[in-house]
Amino acid sequence: MSDIFSPKERLLRVLNKQGAERPPVVCPGGMMNAAIVEVMHKTGHTLPEAHHEAGLMERLAYAVSTETGFENFGLPFCMTIEAEALGSAIDFGSLKCEPKIAREPFTSVDAVTFLPKASIGKNKRAEALINAVGKLSKKYPDTPVVGSITGPISLAASLVDPMTFLKDLRKKNERSHKVITYVTEQLIEYAKLIALNGAAVIAIADPTATGEILGPQLFEEFAVRYINKIVEEVQKTGVPVIVHICGDVKMVKNHLAAIQGKAISVDAMVNLQKLKEEYPSLATMGNLSTYMLESSDAETIYTATKRLLEKKIDIIAPACGLSTSTPLENIKAFTETVKG
Repeated sequence: MSDIFSPKERLLRVLNKQGAERPPVVCPGGMMNAAIVEVMHKTGHTLPEAHHEAGLMERLAYAVSTETGFENFGLPFCMTIEAEALGSAIDFGSLKCEPKIAREPFTSVDAVTFLPKASIGKNKRAEALINAVGKLSKKYPDTPVVGSITGPISLAASLVDPMTFLKDLRKKNERSHKVITYVTEQLIEYAKLIALNGAAVIAIADPTATGEILGPQLFEEFAVRYINKIVEEVQKTGVPVIVHICGDVKMVKNHLAAIQGKAISVDAMVNLQKLKEEYPSLATMGNLSTYMLESSDAETIYTATKRLLEKKIDIIAPACGLSTSTPLENIKAFTETVKG
């Protein structure tokens, strides 16, 4: 294919199975964001300040893309906006440490109280994110803005103590479905706001929804079912969805093809070439080891990236969340190898 596409055209063509001259190389934000310490020091656009203010968020997202070579703007830089909006206390971290849940508001699924529909979008940080998405999409129309949201299982486990929540999935099935339906409906409205304000792609990361944690039955019953509800509603807006599943997918591999997103992103231990062969309908995304990106050298990264290209992985990306101490030199070796 001789045509040279813009980063946005390339990503959308690949997601829509239209082909492109080469794979995109992206880092979608949220759990998988590339706001590393070196970029922040170099540009002066820093966290945790940029978690709160739209202009700073916009400038940091631009700096991350420009410095690293990733062909997208990935927002936000954490996985806590939705949980904060629904009642969790947040520790906003530092330059080196990402925000985390400081305290879940509910002791069990029985205790969860339901806020009005579309409550997430009224959160100040959510408003800042939506504002930044809009600004970036208008200023740089050839670069895709990827809006990342937390998956429904992970969000529910940010509202109820995770260990209690996972027990409740098994012991309090009906009430668990009600809670996950609630967070799913909140996420749908939030994701649609991001999409309608200029995001080219929505990415869902659900790190609690792994085969190792849930097992095949609960993965199908809770993860696939509710992720698909979000995917279906978001894709009605015309914006495609990428879904990231953490961990080893062996136990739940038979259910991956049922996920309705345009691409499936997986962790480093997953053989993406084999997955692509077994499920040709899946667009594959990933999966360079983030440990390698942090701890290895440029030559090793070059070789591993070339291997992904040879396997014809559809979208090249880190396998999971990047460490904030990842050397910029290593990320550039990754992105420049893809770009040739």
